[in-house]
Amino acid sequence: MIQGVVNAAYEPIVRLALEGPSGQSREIDAVVDTGFNGFLTLPPRMIVELELPFQSEGQATLANGSVEFFDVYGVTASWDGHPRFVDVDEADTTPLLGMALLDGYSLYVEVAAGGPVVIRAVE
Repeated sequence: MIQGVVNAAYEPIVRLALEGPSGQSREIDAVVDTGFNGFLTLPPRMIVELELPFQSEGQATLANGSVEFFDVYGVTASWDGHPRFVDVDEADTTPLLGMALLDGYSLYVEVAAGGPVVIRAVE
């Protein structure tokens, strides 16, 4: 089970431990974004800090219909107590945790500042 909290801006936040290929590590607070179908986004400075390996180029169609291109990297995330290698989309914004990472899990959010966020494996 993964637990987090809803912040004052009504964003569901969970903390993730990340590890780069050479052992560099960092904990991040990521916003759970059910409108994002990828795994995880990180800003360029974190990608450089963790020395993440380039995987490919990706593209996304935004809500306004425009198409954005971005680089995709790989990182090992501690997910529900286990290491999991996931794709990271480079985005110059707050880290986002997407639906691909939530696959096979249920998400509970009590929408109030300070409310619990609970991510639990579906059994």
